[in-house]
Amino acid sequence: MAAEQAPVRIGYCLSLTGPLAGNSRSARLAHEIWREDVNARGGLLGRPVEFVRYDDQGDASLVPGIYERLIDEDRVDLVIGGYGTNTVLPAMPLMVERERFFVGLMGLGINNALAYPNYFAMIPTGPDPNAALTEGFFELAARQDPRPTTVALVSADAEFSRNPVLGAKANAEKYGIKVVHEATYPLSTEDFTPVVDAVAESGGDLLFLCSYLADSIGLARTIRSHHYRPKMVGGAMIGPQNTAVKTTLGPLLNGFVNYEYWAPVPKMMFPGVQELLNTYQARAGEAGVDLLGHYMVPLAYAQLQVVAQAVEATGGFDDESLSAYAREETFPTVMGDVRFGVKGEWSQPRVLQVQFQGISGHEVGQFQNGSRQIVVSPPESSSGEFVFPYAQALTAE
Repeated sequence: MAAEQAPVRIGYCLSLTGPLAGNSRSARLAHEIWREDVNARGGLLGRPVEFVRYDDQGDASLVPGIYERLIDEDRVDLVIGGYGTNTVLPAMPLMVERERFFVGLMGLGINNALAYPNYFAMIPTGPDPNAALTEGFFELAARQDPRPTTVALVSADAEFSRNPVLGAKANAEKYGIKVVHEATYPLSTEDFTPVVDAVAESGGDLLFLCSYLADSIGLARTIRSHHYRPKMVGGAMIGPQNTAVKTTLGPLLNGFVNYEYWAPVPKMMFPGVQELLNTYQARAGEAGVDLLGHYMVPLAYAQLQVVAQAVEATGGFDDESLSAYAREETFPTVMGDVRFGVKGEWSQPRVLQVQFQGISGHEVGQFQNGSRQIVVSPPESSSGEFVFPYAQALTAE
């Protein structure tokens, strides 16, 4: 094969096994669809694209060694970040040492302390990611009548929850809402009744949750069966964005308010996103991944759109040139126009808060078009009316 036609090799790791596997496998399929699309158009710089991808098993300690191998042994042309804080953060020291152009997928506040100029975040949390993820929940609460005045904060004792909880505390103070209870629980927790009992005793108007997949399911079930009825519940739960969690919980999700990065509502229908999701959904069942892909797929595809546009514009793989370009330009993607700002975060936040409404049964089709997850914040992206308080949303079932 002629040198100019050798494949462009993009190296990274994903948590294809372990607790993060569900979302990572969705990202893998989105990446494969991008690769097929770009190769069908002639590749990058006239060369076909291939991936060198390793499974980090959801184990952060494996990540640095994987990236050393990608750079030093595999000699890939480009590296990108895997999915989530647990994978992107441990890669950063090596990226800083090697001065690599590095676009990560959904890590929250990864670059807050390092301020590494060649890092770029594919997550719409903006220049203050800790606050942006949770501000919509508290801003929405502060607009209600009667106005909630207290909040209970409950989070998993894990790395991913630390930044959202810091943001929640800052937003509670900003909107004049007093923290009356704060608790963490081990990720191994199976019985959440004592957790919710303690919250109920505090009497918090709001219940802010920062949970992960299995515990999101456990918490939702416990809250629904409990006598305690906060005026709002949700906020920073990882899980309700996933189709499997939605269909498992079904009506138990009604009334919950939670963050999303993309939703199938008119104001989020950016060019190419519906076609991407159509392709993904046609293959999702056979691939054994999230059937709808609303959470992972647009951002994972956009991650590689950014990389490709920087490569084509600069004419190569020089890390400093790619980084300089990414710091200055606006990238049209399936997530809309993306421009990077402070510490490689998006220059403007674009986090949604949705409220689950009118879910009946456990059938997946009801989640296809956004009629069961209403965008209630920010106001300019709203797709329906917010039902307040939480108990009122339950009476509509």
